[in-house]
Amino acid sequence: MQQNMTQTVGAIPRVFMGQVEAPPIRYCLYARKSTEQDELQALSIDSQIKEMMEMAQRDGLDVVEVRRESHSAKDSGQRPVFNQLLTDIRVGLFNGILSWAPDRLSRNAGDLGSVVDLMDQGLLHEIRTYGQKFSNSPNEKFLLMILCSQAKLENDNKGINVKRGLRAKCEQGWRPGMAPIGYIHDKFAEKGQKRVLIDTDRAPIIKQLFEKVAYDNASGRTLAKWLDDIKFITRTGHKLTLSGIYRVLDERFYYGEFEFPVGSGKLYKGGHDAIISRELFMKARENLTAPPRRHPGTVDFAFTKMFHCGACGSGISAEEKFKQQKNGDVHRYVYYLCSKGSDRNCKEKLIREEDLIEQLVQAMDRIEFDEKTSMQKFEAEIKKYNRLTQMMFGDKFIKEQKDKNIDLKAYAKYILREGTKEEKRDILLSLKTEILIKGKEIVIK
Repeated sequence: MQQNMTQTVGAIPRVFMGQVEAPPIRYCLYARKSTEQDELQALSIDSQIKEMMEMAQRDGLDVVEVRRESHSAKDSGQRPVFNQLLTDIRVGLFNGILSWAPDRLSRNAGDLGSVVDLMDQGLLHEIRTYGQKFSNSPNEKFLLMILCSQAKLENDNKGINVKRGLRAKCEQGWRPGMAPIGYIHDKFAEKGQKRVLIDTDRAPIIKQLFEKVAYDNASGRTLAKWLDDIKFITRTGHKLTLSGIYRVLDERFYYGEFEFPVGSGKLYKGGHDAIISRELFMKARENLTAPPRRHPGTVDFAFTKMFHCGACGSGISAEEKFKQQKNGDVHRYVYYLCSKGSDRNCKEKLIREEDLIEQLVQAMDRIEFDEKTSMQKFEAEIKKYNRLTQMMFGDKFIKEQKDKNIDLKAYAKYILREGTKEEKRDILLSLKTEILIKGKEIVIK
């Protein structure tokens, strides 16, 4: 007997009396909202879901899953939730989409093409929005493409209009965005007429910053301590950080010009009142960017950035001092000290480089190396060192050293005393033990 009816599950069509019946549509509700300015008027994700679920219940639609995403749809392929939705449609998990409006699905040609392609392949049977339905028919697909293309056109035009508006604002003398410290915005003026006013409380301090750099050659840390002493705070109630001080000193806005966009090299004359003169700005900038004055013949320091301060946890920096003897000779001394990056008031004392090296040598037997990496790195140098010590002290000394398994540490001691700056740094980089400096002594952590 010929079977008149066959039935399958899922999205496979059913054949009844020779006629193909459309498979049931399994919808995924996709809700999206971007935080960008051009989508602030769109319904919230929760509102979209509420409206579409009420519609689904009214029309008897089978909503299998709800997916939400907070991401812009301007660029194709950049939405992970949407990309996964397309993948799940390809494998048959869904064959319908519910969404508040067509522009929730796509505002770019790439994603629109992916959606239409799924409809052409018969994998996506239907798209429903709050007021429209799009199935795999030429007219409805064409309408979907028009609506999504219209969203893309609006998106592109908004970008052009925003740039045009920003450019016009700059030409009128007003820099887009928040004014730097030392200025406040006129909050009570009407939109389009708001001006940038001098902050009478902070502007004099900003001017003094430039004067201290220009005339006293003050460093960033000196300025930071001064600001701490006078309890200076920003508009938001925070201290001005060291990086913030350097940003202030690099800001043209204070003498009446500004660059927009930043890095473009395009300068505009501001419509605001200047706090300093251009001459003061250039003088401060010259001192700020001048290379450090170094004594002829000096070299970089060997142990900077290799240790931490045991008192406050900051890094260790170095400084050099020169002392002229009565016979005319000039002696150079190197001192290592807390950089005070974590605590500007840290009282940790200086330690001379010679003392630091001797303490490292004495502690080397208690310091742990990354043996495997170190031996591979220094194998040739250690062999050379062993040959030298053998020539000087004989085979017995070498055997004793090998029996104690301290070839690497003996080599490290030699390098710390006699090696180049680069060799000393290589040795310390091979340590597994962390070393702190506290009270002019090294501390093995």
